[in-house]
Order: sequence, then structure tokens, then C-alpha cells
Amino acid sequence: MQNDFNEISKYWNERYSQKVKEYRKFEVSADFIRFASLFAPGNSYFYIVNLHNFNLEYVSATAKNFIAKDPEKITMQDLLQTVIPEEHQSISLKSRVNSHFYTSFVAKEEVLHYKNMFTYRLKDREGEIRTMLYQAFPLSVLENGTPEHVFCIHSDVSHLKVSSTNAVSFVHMNGGKSYYNVDISKGEFIAEATEDPGLDLAELLTEREKQIVKRFSRGLNAEQIAAEFNLSPHTIKTHRKNILRKSDCTNTTELVAKCLTNGIISPGLN
Repeated sequence: MQNDFNEISKYWNERYSQKVKEYRKFEVSADFIRFASLFAPGNSYFYIVNLHNFNLEYVSATAKNFIAKDPEKITMQDLLQTVIPEEHQSISLKSRVNSHFYTSFVAKEEVLHYKNMFTYRLKDREGEIRTMLYQAFPLSVLENGTPEHVFCIHSDVSHLKVSSTNAVSFVHMNGGKSYYNVDISKGEFIAEATEDPGLDLAELLTEREKQIVKRFSRGLNAEQIAAEFNLSPHTIKTHRKNILRKSDCTNTTELVAKCLTNGIISPGLN
């Protein structure tokens, strides 16, 4: 386990820390904390990391719901240690794809416009396994194009019928090109490795289809959804078939995971 963490730390140092020559603290205001809280609904915690040395400059009080430690004393090592062993290789690959995207693919002018997202599993302070949605927003970027400070949110999505997947998404927050469900197997960002670089489910799915997906995410079956919408179970099953075809998914679990990282389903209760 320690070797896995050392490998991740070594890579982060090579890709980020060596490029962030000077330590500059991010000024965290009360207004920023209030604003940040709006992005972390439900059972979540957030922090700001300085990529010069991966020091956590601010950790929300809600982190104590996941880690048995004073939030002010939590380190990046503590966060990594919550990840279950089966996820270590995946986390390492996701980290590599993320860093390659921000430092080698996207233009410096665009870095602050992208957030990255993926799911993973952790073991919390009570020993319970939770599925988490990770979202990261660069807050500042250096002249060489390297992100300096990053705002990270970890949200518990265990209530959704979703599993951890071997993919990451890069979402442009100002209407630019997004990259959904990027394959991580190569350990670097490859635009062609997306299932469909232009696949935006928010545009492909109708409002009714989005409503149905949200109910599938809560564990409702076709009969229950049909009763809620006063439709026949056959109609709901037809919708499900069409949704799976549009999203290029093979089952509902995969569909919910993809909709989560496309922003159709929020981390909170839908």
C-alpha cells in the first residue's frame, strides 16, 4: 500500500511540484468558503491543495465525517489512505491522465475553465465502504501553464446505483469542448480515447428521459417509475432501451455513472 502512495507522490512531484517553484498561499476568504459550500451538497467535504508541495491549505469541517482526524491536521497522505486497495492502480492512472490533460494537452488560457471528475471507493472512519464522486477545479495557473491551487470536492454518491469506473471526465464550464468518460488505461490523456468526444448526454436526452434516469439512480424499477408517471411499465422499458442506445451503455449502472459525470445527476438526492 505504501509503495502505491509513494509512486503517486513521486509522479505528482514530477508533473506539478517541480514546475511550481515558489510556494504561494491561496487566500481563503469567508466569502469563498460560503461559495464553495454551494458546490458540495449532501454528504461531502472539500479542500484547497497547493501543488507546490501538495499541502492542504483549507479542509472543510465535514471531512471529519470521513476521516478520524481534526480537519486542520488532515494531509494528502491521510486522504490517499482512505482509498481502498482495489482502487490504488485506478487512482494512479486517473491522476496521470488528469495531470497530462492540464499540463500537456489543454492550452494555458483554458486551464481554469475545466473541471475534472471521476468516481472511486474509500473506507471511512467507521470502516464503511463508500462510493465517492471527485471533482477538481483549478483556481490559479502559472505562466508555464501548470495549475497552482486546486479546489477539490469529494461527494458520497453511495445512495446512487453507481459503481467506480475506470474513466475520467473533463467538463468545460463555459460551453467549450468537454471530454466525457476518457479511458485511463494508457495513463495519459488521449482525446480519441473518449467513448465519444462530442457525446453530451444533457443534449441527447429528452427531459422525460433525464427524469427516468434520475429515478433509476434511486433504485426504482420500471414498474415503480411507471406508477409515478402514470405510464405503462412497457413504456418505461422502451425509454430505458432508447436511453441506453443514445448513451452507448450496456446496463443501468453504467448509465447512471455516465450521467453522474455528465452532470445530469447531482451528488445530492435527485
